[in-house]
Amino acid sequence: MARKPLRAVGPDEKPPAPERPKEPKTVLEASESGDRIAELAAMRRIIARALDNENTSPRDLAALSRRQIEISKEIDALKRQQSEEAEQDAISGDEEWAEEAI
Repeated sequence: MARKPLRAVGPDEKPPAPERPKEPKTVLEASESGDRIAELAAMRRIIARALDNENTSPRDLAALSRRQIEISKEIDALKRQQSEEAEQDAISGDEEWAEEAI
């Protein structure tokens, strides 16, 4: 990915709105992207549509509801794991200064 060169910002310029990453539209796209959370989110959207669809068989609603809950818990667990890993990798303000580490 090519980067734009840096330049000075004018006094009345505002930064552009941050780009939101595109969410994959299908489970296949999410799966091929390698992003497990995106894959689960795509599956959750499909199940949510089925749950909201009035033509969904009442017999299937229990299984779909249970799977929806399981997927949501798995997404939460993965996000929590990512957050904890990011915290562990962050430098704490309480660490001793070691000049030889430079």
